[in-house]
Amino acid sequence: LQRMLSMAVEVDRSPTCSSRKIADDIFLFILHIPLRSQREALLNTMESQLLRCRLLELLFQHSCDVPTASSMSLDKILYFLGHSSVLPQFQDETAAWQRWDEMLQYLSLLLLSYQTFPLAEHLRTSVSDRMDLIAQKAKPRLQDSDDISQLDIQLKMNNFINRMQETLGQPFPPQIQEKLFMLQ
Repeated sequence: LQRMLSMAVEVDRSPTCSSRKIADDIFLFILHIPLRSQREALLNTMESQLLRCRLLELLFQHSCDVPTASSMSLDKILYFLGHSSVLPQFQDETAAWQRWDEMLQYLSLLLLSYQTFPLAEHLRTSVSDRMDLIAQKAKPRLQDSDDISQLDIQLKMNNFINRMQETLGQPFPPQIQEKLFMLQ
């Protein structure tokens, strides 16, 4: 399945467009996956970083009270950090800290996926054009919204930690502390 999805993203001249169409089609199925381990297995094994990034973007857009229309960027990931909530569909009989842990896992995965495709590779271009860019050793262009300061990160992380403290209290379980450190 992962190989087929990856190939489906690449067949179009615009992988970004393909990934959006595919993500829109399979997003509702992901919302109905009953177990966290199954959701994580699907997202962690996804070969297409572009598709995984788009699916996680949809997941966080879905969890925001006020979704943002901005394009995917580091600033948008900070927006998700400040405005997304634990998805109600995923609130089964797991402990509250496990739901926050899952959210942190997906935020980290989104950040890793985003850093992989626009900052390290040219996955937004077609395969044939990508070969030319690689041969020319062209650097990907950063978006204006990718220029965020350390202060922005610290403020958003502090707000996020305060929201978690209201729900979970202190101290956080070690898994949460580790994921917070890695995300920051």
